[in-house]
Amino acid sequence: MPGTFLIVSAPSGAGKTTLVRELLKRDAQVNLSISHTTRAPRAGEVHGRDYHFITIDEFLSMRGRGEFLESAEVHGNFYGTSRLWLEQQLSAGHDVLLEIDWQGAQQVRHIFKDAIGIFILPPSMDELEARLRGRGTDNEETITRRQLAALTEMRHIDEFDYVIINNDLPLAINDLQAVVHASRLRLCSQRVRHAELFSLLFRNQG
Repeated sequence: MPGTFLIVSAPSGAGKTTLVRELLKRDAQVNLSISHTTRAPRAGEVHGRDYHFITIDEFLSMRGRGEFLESAEVHGNFYGTSRLWLEQQLSAGHDVLLEIDWQGAQQVRHIFKDAIGIFILPPSMDELEARLRGRGTDNEETITRRQLAALTEMRHIDEFDYVIINNDLPLAINDLQAVVHASRLRLCSQRVRHAELFSLLFRNQG
């Protein structure tokens, strides 16, 4: 497909959402895949912008009809990615970025072999805990659960192509931009985006 497919994963508290939002402000060519979820909206989240917030019954019906590219249960909530929307965007030549956990990334990359995997790491576990507490939205039990889940998630880091350590936010944003730019320069991407030029290069071979 002519579009570039980017997958961004990170443990809760690593700053993934902030990095992705800054990237979208700077790069109009990247389209964010908006997932469906059964969890309640957080303060400031908007339906259709951050997530498609749906009921469990709606989610299960959609999954039963095969409408999700992938789906997973995370911290007791369901998440899923629309397969049809994604394929339409990529076929039209649009770059798509998907925020997803490592389980979903495994499912997606099994189908889309050329997808670029990017993992965001916190600089340390102490900093991760400080960020989780700094939200002021989770109780002690939830914070502990998220820390344990973070360790499990980070052990899958070798399944990704790029790793960005989010210690300095402006630097991490620049790193993410660099990965996106580099992904567009891959030979497989350039062949599709500039098909006429490449056909001329090899037309008279053999």
